[in-house]
Amino acid sequence: MRPASLLLGLSLCWLFAACGSPRAAQTETDRPNIVFVLADDLGYGDVHALNPQSQIPTPHLDRLAAEGACFTDAHTPSSVCTPTRYGLLTGRYCWRSRLKNGVLNGYGAPLIEEGRPTVANVLRESGYRTAIFGKWHLGLEWPRVDGEIDFEQSVGGVPNINGFEHSFIIPASLDFPPYVFIENGEVTAPVTEQQPAQGFPAFLRKGPIADDLNMELAQDRIVQECADWIRAAAETETPFFAYLPLTAPHKPVLPAPRYRGTTELGDYADFIVQVDAAVGSILAALDESGAADNTLIFVSSDNGSFMYRVDDLSKPSHEQDVKVQGYHPSVHTANGPLRGTKADVWEAGHRVPFLVRWPGVIEAGSRPDFTVCLTDFYATCAALVDAPPAEIGGEDSFSLLPILRGEDRFVRAPVIHHSAAGMFAIRDGDWKLVAGNGSGGRQAPRGKPFAEPFQLFHLGNDIGETQDRIALESERAAAMRAMLEAIREAGNSQVARRAY
Repeated sequence: MRPASLLLGLSLCWLFAACGSPRAAQTETDRPNIVFVLADDLGYGDVHALNPQSQIPTPHLDRLAAEGACFTDAHTPSSVCTPTRYGLLTGRYCWRSRLKNGVLNGYGAPLIEEGRPTVANVLRESGYRTAIFGKWHLGLEWPRVDGEIDFEQSVGGVPNINGFEHSFIIPASLDFPPYVFIENGEVTAPVTEQQPAQGFPAFLRKGPIADDLNMELAQDRIVQECADWIRAAAETETPFFAYLPLTAPHKPVLPAPRYRGTTELGDYADFIVQVDAAVGSILAALDESGAADNTLIFVSSDNGSFMYRVDDLSKPSHEQDVKVQGYHPSVHTANGPLRGTKADVWEAGHRVPFLVRWPGVIEAGSRPDFTVCLTDFYATCAALVDAPPAEIGGEDSFSLLPILRGEDRFVRAPVIHHSAAGMFAIRDGDWKLVAGNGSGGRQAPRGKPFAEPFQLFHLGNDIGETQDRIALESERAAAMRAMLEAIREAGNSQVARRAY
């Protein structure tokens, strides 16, 4: 048999092959507008186009799938939110940053390093207008007086320093204080009250709340701000990039009043309907402004759903999910056939919906099965505008343009998965190696990173990760472990190939 090092060299030589020759420069009018809608905790099974058995209607998401591409093997770089948002905007795995596990809270310091470019920087430097509306969760610099936040002073570290011309954000998840809207660094209303703590499913932590923030209506306001900005931007001849990180269906599970009871399946299901309607509002803004035909729109999620599968409900730690106002996973499985939940290194933690529409370019109704990662958004945008190479930026990002154009030639480095507790896994074709002895998240056994025995699954015929094949494929597992270490140590998925 071949030694593991030889297998590694051969595999990396193939996997790191060039992704195509440079494209001819485009004129500015050829460049599409770009919109990225990022749901918060939307599961693989929450979208009807990916889960036909679902009883939750998602007509707007299904429309995108019918008019564009519905990826079946797309992944977030982390199974929790802050690190995924870092990876999406920078094209770099967050575990290469100071945040090695977990997430920031609402008071955390800025995570994106000074001088590190984001997608917004790349596009703005190429002539795009850029804006963000919604959940930031990448840290801020709060002004303080005598140790207390002074909400009347300007907030530092806002997205405007990361390439966004306009920003209208909440600091973190909607269950993290302080509960305020921040527009271009200014809190939009006086902060005069304290939000009391609430239990699941309307989970909220105690903290200061602004006079203009209503928990049930917060997402409506964010979506309206984005839709209005798109309509205004479409009236100019300048291409635009709108990033819309939603607040739902993450807890607090508080759908707006007009959505309550729409499914008769409980608040979680009604919240999914509201997420779908938010996408519908953006599609309407594009249609009504005449921008739809020249807009590349992405819709995805920052990680999988926090809801457990029905076969896990016997475990006491999962009882909270059954309390979501009558919702029961026997009716709707939020993560579809996938094992685990948000935060896990299992597939349910990071395999997510990924819908992309680009009229006249993407084949309508296509279902690409390439293994991709949300870090790839950075390189895709950079390739789209022919951005010149930079010393830093997009270290773990590979352009999706060949897939979007219907070419059968997408090649990237193996995707690295990462759990809330820092558990690593690596994908190589249909094979997935978990570098630890558990989920690394919420699902038992949680295990520990790099603790033996590792686990190996063939996702091509076992998407539920039920059969551990490591005892039968020890040489393959050793080669994949070496790949994982090579990519981690290189500091750059693109550069790792140079060692082979």
